[in-house]
Amino acid sequence: MRIALTTELPKEGLTRLSAHELYAPLSEADVLVSTFDKPVTRGMIESARALKLIANFGAGYNNIDLEACRERGIRVTNTPQPVIEPTAELAFALMIDVARRVSEFDRAIRNGTGQPMAVMNNLSHSLYGKTLGIIGMGRIGQSLARRAKASGMQIIYHNRHRLSEEIENRYEARYVDFQTVLQDSDFVSLNLPYTPEVHHLIGQQELGMMRRTAYLINTARGAHVDEQALVHALQNGIIAGAAMDVYEHEPQIASELLSLPNVVLSPHTGTGTWEGRIAMCENVADNILAFIKQEYDKMNIVL
Repeated sequence: MRIALTTELPKEGLTRLSAHELYAPLSEADVLVSTFDKPVTRGMIESARALKLIANFGAGYNNIDLEACRERGIRVTNTPQPVIEPTAELAFALMIDVARRVSEFDRAIRNGTGQPMAVMNNLSHSLYGKTLGIIGMGRIGQSLARRAKASGMQIIYHNRHRLSEEIENRYEARYVDFQTVLQDSDFVSLNLPYTPEVHHLIGQQELGMMRRTAYLINTARGAHVDEQALVHALQNGIIAGAAMDVYEHEPQIASELLSLPNVVLSPHTGTGTWEGRIAMCENVADNILAFIKQEYDKMNIVL
C-alpha cells in the first residue's frame, strides 16, 4: 500500500504504517493523508489514478472535494475523537483570556503602556456565575460544557436536534432556540461543523442580538462569522470582545482585528498539542489499517 502525505506529521503516530510505502508520490498513491490546511482539489484527485482512500488528519473535511471523491468511489475518513479535548481546552482558555484580559495586560506590561497596579485599575470579568451559550453541543461542545460547569457557569445550548435528558442533566444544560442563546449568554461559543447552510451564521443581525457585555468565542470554522460585521461590532461596543482561533479568509486575518485590544487571536491551533497531533496520527493509522483489512465498521467514515 503506497501512502502519500500532504504535510509532514509526527512519525511517532505512524509507526504502525512502517510496513507500507510512506511518502509515496501522489500520482502513485493508494492512500492520501490530508490535513485541514491543505486543500485536496479535483485536479489532485484526478491526477492520482490509483487513489482509493483519503485519510483526513482532522475532524473537519471541507478541505476535500467530496464530489470528486464520490465520482471516483474514493473513501474519505476523518479523526474526530482526538480533537475533542484539545479544542475544548483552547475554547475555555480563550474565554478566560478575553474575559480576564490576560493577553491585553501582557501586551501592556511589555510595552509599558498599562495602568499602574492599583485596586481599581486593570479590572476584568469573572466566568463564575456567568452564562455560556454553546452553539453546536456535540462532543467538543459537551467537553467545553464540562469545563464550564466545573467553573460555576450556567449552560444553555442550541443544536439542530435536542440532546437526551441524560446528557442535559450531566452538564446541567438547558436547550433553547438560537435567538435565546444570543440574547441570554455572557459568552457565545461556536462549536459546530461548517456547511454552506451555516455560512455567516453570525452576522450583523446576530451580533446585534447579543449583550453589549458579551464575548464571542470561535474555535470551529472562520466562515461561521461575517468578519467585517464582527469588526464593526467590536469597534462600536455592540459586544464586549471576541476570542478566535479560526478566520474567514485564512491564513489572512482582518487587519482591524490585529489592533483591537478586546480581541484574542490564536493561529488555528485548537488541536495543536503534541499529544493531540500524535493521537490524530494514530487515528489516521487506525483508519488506513482498517481500510486495508476491509474492516469498514472500525473506520471513521465520512464518505
